[in-house]
Amino acid sequence: MSTKPDEGDRSANYRQHSLPVPRNRIAHGDCSQRLKSLPDGAVDLVLTDPPYICHYRSRDGRRVVNDDNEDWLVPAFAEVARVLKSGRFAISFYGWSAVEKFVEAWRSVGLRPVGHIVFRKHYASSTRFLRYEHEQAFLLAKGRPNLPAQTIADMIDWPRYTGNRRHPTEKPIEILSPLIEAFSNPGDIVLDPFCGSGSTLEAAHLCGRAFLGVELDPDHFRTASGRMGLAAW
Repeated sequence: MSTKPDEGDRSANYRQHSLPVPRNRIAHGDCSQRLKSLPDGAVDLVLTDPPYICHYRSRDGRRVVNDDNEDWLVPAFAEVARVLKSGRFAISFYGWSAVEKFVEAWRSVGLRPVGHIVFRKHYASSTRFLRYEHEQAFLLAKGRPNLPAQTIADMIDWPRYTGNRRHPTEKPIEILSPLIEAFSNPGDIVLDPFCGSGSTLEAAHLCGRAFLGVELDPDHFRTASGRMGLAAW
């Protein structure tokens, strides 16, 4: 049997690799669909804070889209893995109560856990069986990346409460910037496929990186777009 690709396969492959890679843009929509417009290996680092699959409700009653289901998890991270360059990193926050679902999804699409980061708060997000005073993220590798030039600690201080004014789970840019600086280079493209109000995008810009964001919620998309002052892609 011949393994020579037919004309349709070659044409599709050419289109995929000839797609332009935008820089400093935000897209509105489902990232599992919007990322299909990017070629393979388009971005240098992924840093994201997806829904935790924990039915979260903020003190003022706000919710997070798709936090009540896991249907998006594998399709979204399959696209994330595809657009990430080989030998580079993805960093994803996650909900501890759904850790098995996240790890299984990441492994299934070729993202290998190589580190775990804890962000220590100086206040409790909520109090149940314990006082919840930390957030966490996994460092995920695609392929076999080189060790970073300067290794950062796996415990990062959470310097301030954002007030969650822009988003019900808003992260301070001070905890994102060290990650961007450690796992990317100036001029690299940093992708946040669940960009919310745009904290990762602002941190990337301040660190001298280009950014791409995708956000499903129309209100948060408008917030992020206004925050960065840039057109959608």
